[in-house]
Amino acid sequence: MRKFGKTLLWTIVFIVAPLAAMAADGSSDSGWGYALGAGLAVGLAGLGCGIGQGLTAGNTTAGIARNPGAAGAMFTNFILGMVLIESIAIYGLVIAFLLQGKI
Repeated sequence: MRKFGKTLLWTIVFIVAPLAAMAADGSSDSGWGYALGAGLAVGLAGLGCGIGQGLTAGNTTAGIARNPGAAGAMFTNFILGMVLIESIAIYGLVIAFLLQGKI
């Protein structure tokens, strides 16, 4: 239960921080709220993709070690999974560029 509380607290912090950054009035818009949002987009996308790729690679390696005959089919699914996971990181980068106004 304590771990759930910590996770809930940090989730709320990551949701509220960009909202607080955007709450400033329009007269003193320095743009740091957009920078914070862009940093969160790239950082969280990279974190999630790194964890996903690590789990995928580890489980594929373990599966091939247990059944070397199925290595071909596992490798194909492994590559497809890695491509789809990496596309999420690219989406995070595109969102960051959109928030910065570069695209």
